[in-house]
Amino acid sequence: MSVKAVLEVKEGDVLGALRGFLGRLLENKIVDALLVPVELPSGDAVFQTLIKDPEKLAAANPLAPVMMVNSATLVSNLTRRGNREKVGVVLRSCEMRALVELVKLQQVTTDNLITVGIDCLGTYEPTEYARLSQETNDGPIPRAEQLQAAQEGEVLPLEGYQFRAACQICEHPVASGVDINIGVLGVETGSTILLEMEPEVGAEVLEKLSLQEGEAPGRQEAVARLVAAREKARDEAFAAFHEAVHDPASLISQFSTCVACHNCTRACPICYCKECIFETDTFRHTSDRYLMWAGRKGAARMPSDTLLFQLTRMNHMATSCVGCGMCESACPSDLPLAVIFRAVGDRVQKLFDYLPGRSLEEELPVATFKEDELPEYR
Repeated sequence: MSVKAVLEVKEGDVLGALRGFLGRLLENKIVDALLVPVELPSGDAVFQTLIKDPEKLAAANPLAPVMMVNSATLVSNLTRRGNREKVGVVLRSCEMRALVELVKLQQVTTDNLITVGIDCLGTYEPTEYARLSQETNDGPIPRAEQLQAAQEGEVLPLEGYQFRAACQICEHPVASGVDINIGVLGVETGSTILLEMEPEVGAEVLEKLSLQEGEAPGRQEAVARLVAAREKARDEAFAAFHEAVHDPASLISQFSTCVACHNCTRACPICYCKECIFETDTFRHTSDRYLMWAGRKGAARMPSDTLLFQLTRMNHMATSCVGCGMCESACPSDLPLAVIFRAVGDRVQKLFDYLPGRSLEEELPVATFKEDELPEYR
């Protein structure tokens, strides 16, 4: 049973309340350091920052609707070789689910790790967020009116802007499996913020921070309303993809403008290999090989192996794709990778009754042999 408490918000200053709470986690030694999104002095970008001094939280903005990276990768860097100090990490739902998958892949250790989830209202591409920050001068982002709408489970981008494609079809706005979750959906953020905590951590937080237990009566309904809207958008996107992709030729056309930059691999939290086979001599062909291919068919596309690269990557991570969409954000050719990988991943995951990031107790399908599995394919 989770422990629930409320943070008081004074004069509608939601960020002030969040910064104060995170600062008190440091001051009371609940954590020794915090990985948290911090606004740059220019105000047009937010980067995860590892903080030990509570005063450095003055520019922290855990609600900033932008993701520069999927922070599960950063947590891997912080913990993979073990961390002696207790580190708190502020994560969105897709980041937490990616972290769970990386734990199973032995790329993250949870010793001395406190996970702090925060409700995600959606994110903009970094360039869109920068434009939004520069073109408007109405205070912190997200705006008060967006937080007010979130109380009813209604989350829309600001007029003239669009959320990232992955966020438009994300049916997991609330992080699960975290030690502490900061709730704003279904919450009257003008006066309170909801904290939902695991019992052990919750007991320590309540005692050391002198917080009062509390509830947000309309939270479940608000979350359900947002999830239903996102599921509808997701199903429509999947249906459009499956209608468009019905044979090898139509699949190839989805990747027709891929330039083999491999940005998607570097941005994906699940692609953790220290050395990708596509960046080894295996795919650094000799000139004679290219000329042989051109002679065989009369022409050879350059760069080669773009489709093989995408299909191999899809095969490697389809079961663990959490739909964060960082691959699409990193693509210079604007390939619709978020929908492609989610649509394919959805079918593979349903085949194994597996939801990536749902639980540390669920074994990875591709790493587990079950004799009675998939009898229809024998």
